[in-house]
Amino acid sequence: MEEEDQRKVTDLVIELVRRLLFQQNPQNASPNSPHFSQSLRYALRILSSRLTPSVSPDADAVAESIKRRLATQGNSSDALTFADLYTKFASKNGQGSVNNKWAVLYLLKIISEDRKNAISGMDSSVLLPNLSLNDDEMGNDLRVLNAKENREKAWKNGVLLVSKDPENLREISFREFGNLVEEENEVTEEVLVRDVLYACQGIDGKYVKFDSNLDGYALSDSIKVPRATRTIVRKLCELGWLFRKVKGYISESMDRFPAEDVGTVGQAFCAALQDELSEYYKLLAVLEAQSTNPIPLVSENASSGNYLSLRRLSVWFAEPMVKMRLMAILVDKCKALRGGAMAGAIHLHAQHGDPLVHDFMRRLLRRVCSPLFEMVRSWVLEGELEDIFAEFFIVGQPVKAESLWREGYRLHAGMLPLFISQSIAQRILRTGKSINFLRVCCDDRGWADAATEAVAAAGVTTRRGGLGYGETDALESLVMEAAKRIDKHLLDVIYKRYKFKEHCLAIKRYLLLGQGDFVQYLMDIVGPELSEPANTISSFKLAGLLESAIRSSNAQYDDPDILDRLRVKMMPHGTGDRGWDVFSLEYDARVPLDTVFTESVMTRYLRIFNFLWKLRRVEHALIGAWKTMKPNCLTSHVYTKLQHAVKLQLLSTLRRCQVLWDEMNHFVTNLQYYIMFEVLEVSWSNFSNEMEVAKDLDDLLAAHEKYLYSIVEKSLLGERSQTLYKSLFVLFDLILQFRSHADRFYEGIHELQARTAESSLSSQDKNKSRQTKDKSSEPGSWIREGRKALTQRASEFLQNMGQELDALATEYKSLLEGFLTELPVQQHVDLKFLLFRLDFTEFYTRQHATMHLTLYIIFQMSIGWLVWNVAVDLK
Repeated sequence: MEEEDQRKVTDLVIELVRRLLFQQNPQNASPNSPHFSQSLRYALRILSSRLTPSVSPDADAVAESIKRRLATQGNSSDALTFADLYTKFASKNGQGSVNNKWAVLYLLKIISEDRKNAISGMDSSVLLPNLSLNDDEMGNDLRVLNAKENREKAWKNGVLLVSKDPENLREISFREFGNLVEEENEVTEEVLVRDVLYACQGIDGKYVKFDSNLDGYALSDSIKVPRATRTIVRKLCELGWLFRKVKGYISESMDRFPAEDVGTVGQAFCAALQDELSEYYKLLAVLEAQSTNPIPLVSENASSGNYLSLRRLSVWFAEPMVKMRLMAILVDKCKALRGGAMAGAIHLHAQHGDPLVHDFMRRLLRRVCSPLFEMVRSWVLEGELEDIFAEFFIVGQPVKAESLWREGYRLHAGMLPLFISQSIAQRILRTGKSINFLRVCCDDRGWADAATEAVAAAGVTTRRGGLGYGETDALESLVMEAAKRIDKHLLDVIYKRYKFKEHCLAIKRYLLLGQGDFVQYLMDIVGPELSEPANTISSFKLAGLLESAIRSSNAQYDDPDILDRLRVKMMPHGTGDRGWDVFSLEYDARVPLDTVFTESVMTRYLRIFNFLWKLRRVEHALIGAWKTMKPNCLTSHVYTKLQHAVKLQLLSTLRRCQVLWDEMNHFVTNLQYYIMFEVLEVSWSNFSNEMEVAKDLDDLLAAHEKYLYSIVEKSLLGERSQTLYKSLFVLFDLILQFRSHADRFYEGIHELQARTAESSLSSQDKNKSRQTKDKSSEPGSWIREGRKALTQRASEFLQNMGQELDALATEYKSLLEGFLTELPVQQHVDLKFLLFRLDFTEFYTRQHATMHLTLYIIFQMSIGWLVWNVAVDLK
């Protein structure tokens, strides 16, 4: 049974070989032909092979390999035909179809490779081991084939093999078509292809030239070509127009370099474009080599041969057209841009879904952004701003050392590319700024170690080109690590080396009058001097008094460097100003502390000092008045000597003076308590907490600004509290007036006491009283007058003093009520505690409510009276 099956297979193979050979040459199909015998042996050798394939059974992979081989051999049409046949072959499934498609494809591939090796002179038996096939068997096969052929010839009704085109009609039709093409085309397609290739290099060809009216390359209208050919030439020459634009931009930019409007980023962009054009030139060189091959006619076998037609050229130009069009768009977009703005504009076109465009833009941006990332690396790790052409998004300007942090460097938003976020840009700015601040203002070199640690922690390299486009994570990691370490080092230098916290505390103690014993002693010893006119006061003498106040208080134990910075400052003054109006203290904040304590900051400290100094002066004045009023024994002798009416008048005036002093002292004491504890201490506590958690110098500056702003606003020194501030200072001036009235009042009492005691002097004290008479002999003196006149003058004096005190009390009450009324409506600052301290018994609230009720009753009565009058008039 196996021999019968083998015979059937052999018959089928003989029939297949015969038919294949007959299609090529009928003479080779004869069984007696040596070519037939060789082909039959070759076929049987392949079928009898037992070689196991070395590849995995993947039909698609084998088909792709065959198609790729055909394409690389120049048989693109055969590759397309094979792809179409394989698609049909693979789609057939079910009954009657080939199950093992992979084996069939692999067989065809092996036959093709074996045939190629055989043509090149190699023995195919080396590649395909065969089974033994005797010549007798081969002879029997040939005899069987001859017998079968004879039988077919003997058939009367057999199959007659005839030629498909016995009269060569196909060849005739092809020749007629070729003649027709020659008649319609004045220029051959080979010439047009070469002209198109010239145009794609920006060169005018023989027939395809640049038309300025059309703004592109085109065939002349006088040349006779079909409309379709003219259209395809115009479309292909678009690549030349784009090339002309890109090439012109490169030439123009490189001619202007090193102009400022080109810069290193623009130069890198031109270099990247030039590299892409170099690849484009290589493609054109290959195409020009293929354009020399003649284009075969339709009748010829055009599948083999590396010729170049317009249609093939459109296929070759598909990918370069996309790239060149994209480069032309970028050229138009970047003409007026430079630096980071140029990189950001190119980055916008990289957000594309096409993998070809995405990879092209990514490759281009790595070249373009290389100078920009090098600037970032140099700035973050070295603090060097290598920006000759103003391309970086960080701009520096020459400033003084104290202004280096705030004004030395800033972000240029127009040069910030979109692939660097605003937060990262701020960190980049602050990191390089910290390095420069440490180097210039702090004379410190420890930042270099911090930068080295940051590089190691981020895992990047410090060499040039270590960062590039698309490595956003690496950039952020480097910036974050560098910022964290350099900022920490900067704060350590500020806190430990330059003792920032100690200086802030010194300003609080001296400029904000927190050192109580020092302030009290200073006010005691400079008070007499400051009462003089401002233009007569010596600054050197005040400086000496300041030194005395320091040595006489606990301030003497402070750091000498801190005490050396504390100085007296006389503000500008005019005619009539007293020393109290121009005296102030200042604190000399040197580099680098002057970055925090700038001139404007110290001006605000000066405003706060003047306010607190005025408050302390008012308190000192009230204490002085109390010292004058307290020894009531000086009035006890006067009571027994005066008339009853004058005695009552004196007691009444003393009582009014005492009550007014109590009211003023209550207001000043509570206001001072509020300022010292609710404003200064609370603000300082918050500032201390924020200093502990500050991560960089910007945080420290913000915390100090918040601290100073809180003091200014809560002390009613802000712009929105000017009304309250003015009212408060009017109250202060009124209290100082009260001090002068009280002094004058008690001086008058002293005179009255002296006049009354004169009558009881003994004879041995006459000489002393005579000196007193000489001093009091001036006009208006009470002592030279009689007792009746003395009593009258005392009554008038007490009456005048009582009226003045009443006027002061009325004005003070009115101003205080106005001040208290304005406190609750100040929405920008919390003054609840001050209002509570001043009106904790609700005395002023009830008084204010009574006044409003009275006004309301008067208003209602006025309305009623008006209505009654109108009714009377109507009647």
